[in-house]
Amino acid sequence: MDRRDFLWRAGGGLGGVALASLLHRDGHLAAETAGGASPLAARPPHHPAKATRVIQIFCPGGLSHVDTFDYKPELEKRAGKPFDPDGKLTFFASKPGNCRPSFWKFRQHGESGKWVSDLFPQLAGCVDDLAFVHSMQSKSALHGPAMFMMNSGFTRPGFPSMGSWVTYGLGTVGDNLPAFVVLPDPRGLPPGGVANWGAGFLPAVHQGTLIESGADKDLITDLFPPKGLAGRPEADAPVRDMLRELNTAHARERTGDTALGARIAAYELAGRLQLSAPEVADLSRETAETKRLYQLDDPDTGPFGRQCLLARRFVERGVRFVQVYCGAENTTAKKVRPNWDSHEDLARDHGYWGPVLDRGAAALIKDLKRVGLLDSTLVICTTEFGRQPAAQGAGRDHNPGAFTAWMAGGGVKGGVAYGASDDLGYQATGQPTYCYDLHATALHLLGLDHERLTYYQDGIRRRLTDVHGHVIKGLLR
Repeated sequence: MDRRDFLWRAGGGLGGVALASLLHRDGHLAAETAGGASPLAARPPHHPAKATRVIQIFCPGGLSHVDTFDYKPELEKRAGKPFDPDGKLTFFASKPGNCRPSFWKFRQHGESGKWVSDLFPQLAGCVDDLAFVHSMQSKSALHGPAMFMMNSGFTRPGFPSMGSWVTYGLGTVGDNLPAFVVLPDPRGLPPGGVANWGAGFLPAVHQGTLIESGADKDLITDLFPPKGLAGRPEADAPVRDMLRELNTAHARERTGDTALGARIAAYELAGRLQLSAPEVADLSRETAETKRLYQLDDPDTGPFGRQCLLARRFVERGVRFVQVYCGAENTTAKKVRPNWDSHEDLARDHGYWGPVLDRGAAALIKDLKRVGLLDSTLVICTTEFGRQPAAQGAGRDHNPGAFTAWMAGGGVKGGVAYGASDDLGYQATGQPTYCYDLHATALHLLGLDHERLTYYQDGIRRRLTDVHGHVIKGLLR
């Protein structure tokens, strides 16, 4: 019998493996067996932090900046005129068509007078809490590589995600939940899949933990053993002793095996999650007002609202980094695109996803403020690239030359904007900004110096920001 079969027969899946959690109580901490203290132990920041936790909202597919947050009056003036009169430009999947103004009217909002389109009426009411970056750029017009770049700083998979770097630098806040949680769209995974929240060459314990947010699903698959396979109390002690002996022997021959340490730490956490996870998922104690705020009963906006509410509950209970996806790569939905990738019919697709993001994200901002967590929680909303100012039939093609991201919360100055795109929204012209700068700014707010947060790998001191990045000081309070 190999170790995996033994662990399954001892109790069934993670339910049986959760016995390892009891080793801690009995003085036989499995992580110590693997050769060191817990890799997720809390660590001090490099400098005083403004934020202690992060919620990142990711809109896969390419949210159109010129239809949402980046107002372009010149695009309205040139409506219907050729975008590329010389015929020299080439887009990702089409030839440049005529200039196409926003499908929604823009209006000014808040004391800051920030222009926001009518697609986002709820977020428009929050603009004085938001800081916009209008000069974002990507190095790829392909969804997968651009997603990887925004998450890890590299267009290739296999590099640590931002959430992994944050937990590597700061450790965890609590002991009963994962340090880095990912809430994918209930419809499916984003382009690039689980590589978007991988730990790369960092110790494996820092990878994101995928959490199911559907109301009809368990938060974590196989957290509890199937009925009839639960362990017998009188047999627990010898099983724990055998687990300890197996772990000790296995680790002795594999010094420095981070996958082993991560697996053992996950087993320990599984035991604690059997108590903590059901409590996080139980929304019955939330007030009726809170449930209405997130519109949980709406069949279209409710699932993302639930993701955002769960994100608040996770950070409230000590999770360091929560990533929330608004859109998936493949779904069974037929009436719209599964994400923001609006090539054929932008009015239809953004018209569906706009209210989804608008209501959920605005509810999250208001709720964090209401419970007193916004000042210590950094909220980031981004996409992998923007969309072209020219028409692609009734849609828009990919545009890595310009897009918009926004931040709110811990240490962020609300009601401000940084950078700019050109008059038509084609290219970033004022202070071009890459993911490196957004990452450097987020790390700075968390008390981490992006140039000092390094990991030695293959002869190189690797960083989330590679050899780039600067803190966007104009966004800081």
